[in-house]
Amino acid sequence: MLTPDELFQALDDPTRRRILALLTRRSTLCVCELLRTLNAPQPTVSRHLAALRKSALVAVERRGTWMHYRIHPLLPTWAYRVILAMLEAPGQATQLTADLAHLEASVVTEGPGCAG
Repeated sequence: MLTPDELFQALDDPTRRRILALLTRRSTLCVCELLRTLNAPQPTVSRHLAALRKSALVAVERRGTWMHYRIHPLLPTWAYRVILAMLEAPGQATQLTADLAHLEASVVTEGPGCAG
């Protein structure tokens, strides 16, 4: 069971906060979409996704060769509310808006989902 300490430890990193923020707005994201949106190296994104999985904040599903992430369906309501409240903090909404715009732009220029 997720504890407040585990949740706040996961939220301590800006990349993990950005991933969770994106997943509150999109039901599922492929790892390649996260890579393009976050503009971070694959090992960095993978390390943060692993931490989020370990904390049971996200669930993962393999579709072919790609991994698709979503907010864990068994995430306690209190934890989801904390994540949503985080989005109201100064700068967080601006970052999320920029990330969503980048995600949508990459869909237009590179196509939806993952190539290959």
